[in-house]
Amino acid sequence: MSRRSEQLASAIDLAVRQILSRGLQDPRISGLITVTSVRVIDDLSEAHIGISVLPEEKEPLTLHGLQSAAAHIRREVGKLVETRQIPPLRFRADKSTKKQAALLKDLDLAKADLERRAAESPDREEPKA
Repeated sequence: MSRRSEQLASAIDLAVRQILSRGLQDPRISGLITVTSVRVIDDLSEAHIGISVLPEEKEPLTLHGLQSAAAHIRREVGKLVETRQIPPLRFRADKSTKKQAALLKDLDLAKADLERRAAESPDREEPKA
């Protein structure tokens, strides 16, 4: 990303977080919504916003509501960000945080299993990392 697109992405990130924290009137938009990433295309033609929604069951409906409210959110972002033009906003579900959580859980289980095996056989040496 260019420096300009990074700056704009950061400003859009802050503005979208502020708008979502105030809440929107659409009943489809519910649950705990977290903005996980904002990426602005180098030619400033689009901004891709990654979101995570808890509970997961509400994610598809919330994503649909956000996509429907994208023009309204864009106008509100335009009021908060001092730039000539705000690119169209595209919301998408960000699965990376869920994948990271699953990976960390698997690592914790593997570590606990290694510790359990080491405790069961005290005559063996500790495995070296």
